[in-house]
Amino acid sequence: MRDAFPRSGATAIAGTVRIIGIDPGLRNMGWGIIEATGSRLVYVGCGTLHSQAAGETASRLRELHEGLAKVIATHRPDEAAVEETFVNRDPQSALKLGQARGVALVVPALAGLPVAEYAANLIKKTVTGSGHAEKTQIAMMIKVLLPRCEAGSADAADALAVAITHAQHRGMKRLEQGAR
Repeated sequence: MRDAFPRSGATAIAGTVRIIGIDPGLRNMGWGIIEATGSRLVYVGCGTLHSQAAGETASRLRELHEGLAKVIATHRPDEAAVEETFVNRDPQSALKLGQARGVALVVPALAGLPVAEYAANLIKKTVTGSGHAEKTQIAMMIKVLLPRCEAGSADAADALAVAITHAQHRGMKRLEQGAR
């Protein structure tokens, strides 16, 4: 699937990488795409995929899978980043979030993209300077870092924060993977 939609050679030659950030959730899955050239970040797009709350889990996961696959086919990112799951007190909610994370991990992998994972605290610290920032602080910093951005939801803003984190830490991730 990846080779069927090659991007123009100009961006690859210029050292630009297109990154999709994914904020997993069973009801709402945020996605955000940026292009990074060195430390320069450019907003490409963002949105939120929704699944029918009244539907069966399998149908909801299929909806998310199909929606995310369409976003990847349309925007053709080079790399993907997904927010890691935090520990949830409600086991049922944690299980559902884990299933949505599975979709968020496997769809880009099936498209041939390398997929990195980042802890929520690292994402918050990278974008706002504080590992315990509130969602409003993240959304505000997204507008500062990506001035043309119009994130219509907290999920889309969080996904853009994941993409920004990957742009800042992707070199370190490569070093870690190479050491294994």
